[in-house]
Amino acid sequence: MFYQPQDGHGLPHNPFKAIVSPRPIAWVSTQDANGQRNLAPYSFFNALADNPPQVMFASTGSKDDQAEGKDSLANIRATGVFCVNIVAEGMRDAMNVSSGGLAKEEDEFAKAGLEATQCDTIDCPRLIGAPASLECRMTQIITLQGENNFMTIGEVTGIHLRDDCIVDGIFDVTTYRPLSRLGYKDYAVVDNTFTLARPGT
Repeated sequence: MFYQPQDGHGLPHNPFKAIVSPRPIAWVSTQDANGQRNLAPYSFFNALADNPPQVMFASTGSKDDQAEGKDSLANIRATGVFCVNIVAEGMRDAMNVSSGGLAKEEDEFAKAGLEATQCDTIDCPRLIGAPASLECRMTQIITLQGENNFMTIGEVTGIHLRDDCIVDGIFDVTTYRPLSRLGYKDYAVVDNTFTLARPGT
């Protein structure tokens, strides 16, 4: 089949997000100017560069209690910082709890039974027990086409790695099986890896 998005697809559910998959999940922790914590997963997420290290995530949609976009976006606009926590398979249920549309004064860490501690290079909470956490200083918030679509770009200023995830000097994803988003309500874990050398190396 072929369709143009502006005309619709005619299927029971939108296939677009299933096509671009698997997608890593940024479990973004922030706080507002008054210190109210927030934790929310975003699957429009990736690394952009490594020198200096930079990441992006996109927020789509809106909330009734925010003037524009989601709580994460409002908090980053207010403070200029955020932390990306990587989601291990064992954290999938807590991650799902934190994806609910809670009121901005509710604490997703508490709701999901998770512990937080302060970041080292920025004034922001991070998730205790995450296999990795990236402390980020916002460099750009870009308004995308459509209603309430925003891309946040940040420079990584500090990186936390869980010690048991480092095997023979390598950050080994098979030790925690990162969760990824597919389409619809579907997820996957990374549990099978292989190595390819580039030609000439």
